[in-house]
Amino acid sequence: MLIKNCNIIFKDKIECGNILIENGKIKSLNPDMIDHSETIDGSNLYLSPGFIDVHIHGAGGCDTMDGTFESIDKISKVISSHGTTSFLPTTMTCSIDDIKKSIESISYAKKNGTSGANVLGAHLEGPFISSHMIGAQNPLYVAEPSINTFKHMIGDHINDIVTVTLAPEVEGAKELIKFLKENNINPSIGHSKATYDEAIEGINCGACHSTHLFNAMTPLHHREPGVVGAILDSDITTETISDGVHINYGSLRIAYKTKTTDKVLLVTDAMMACCMPDGKYSLGGQEVIVENHAARLNNGSLAGSVLTLDAAIRNVYRNSQYPLYEIVKMATLNGAKLCNVDDTKGLIQEGYDADLVLFDDNINIKYTIVNGNIVYKA
Repeated sequence: MLIKNCNIIFKDKIECGNILIENGKIKSLNPDMIDHSETIDGSNLYLSPGFIDVHIHGAGGCDTMDGTFESIDKISKVISSHGTTSFLPTTMTCSIDDIKKSIESISYAKKNGTSGANVLGAHLEGPFISSHMIGAQNPLYVAEPSINTFKHMIGDHINDIVTVTLAPEVEGAKELIKFLKENNINPSIGHSKATYDEAIEGINCGACHSTHLFNAMTPLHHREPGVVGAILDSDITTETISDGVHINYGSLRIAYKTKTTDKVLLVTDAMMACCMPDGKYSLGGQEVIVENHAARLNNGSLAGSVLTLDAAIRNVYRNSQYPLYEIVKMATLNGAKLCNVDDTKGLIQEGYDADLVLFDDNINIKYTIVNGNIVYKA
């Protein structure tokens, strides 16, 4: 496959060029040949690495906690139409048995492939969180951090777990953080009522990431910087739900300026109502009302989002001064690094996987290519 005359988004620049794809890989940039049996004319379009979503619960009426390959596959197809080519299906704070079932389906999808975006592994959001920063998690299933409980929950799938969100201040958390880090799993601070010092202690134990910055964590105060302060004052990476609902754009700009675009990942935290009409849905066994681009529990708490990554890029592009390539990096390379696949994904480079997206000036997706195959065409 040849994609020609497109504006190629590299890590640090955008240049017009051509790209040749063979056997699911990027064969060459600006090849001598200009004719190919399968050619896409990318005139007036941008060619980007495929988007990587490391925090997403569902889409298209399906939820990771359904615990079936069919639901994971449906999610993969729906989000690929919005430019996502790889993702981490994300679990909720639910019963251990339900989490185990979900991990089984994620592992199967990772091993056997899907109809849309690649499954890179699992993000476990809970159950080792603070009941005082519950957000939209189910308080009935909060569990104390424990290495034994974690091992029981994941079974034989330790190599399929990429990230675990937990509260570092809860008893047992520091030991679990160290265990996760030793096993190449990203301990992520989230749903936490930690003080600044407790959060820093968690970071010193190995926590290297943080879940949805500003949301469900102690805020920045000038006398108690809280979890937000610890994230901004350290080198760990973080996520933003850039939908204009979860975080004010002024706060987003402050975060990006402080952390730099090398340390922030755009995520959706999308739930099953993503790409669906307004109405009643569920998340972690709790009823969710979706109205005016926001998903909320009956008590008013935000319950994930209905965001897609193309919209997240568009929102940041329109509400900041960053060049497009820097914003795209937050939805591509940075996620690849967290998932430890940045040697094959997240860049447009010879030898890399042909996970690619073509979009117009308004970030409207025209083509999504996964492993060299067109999985979506507008």
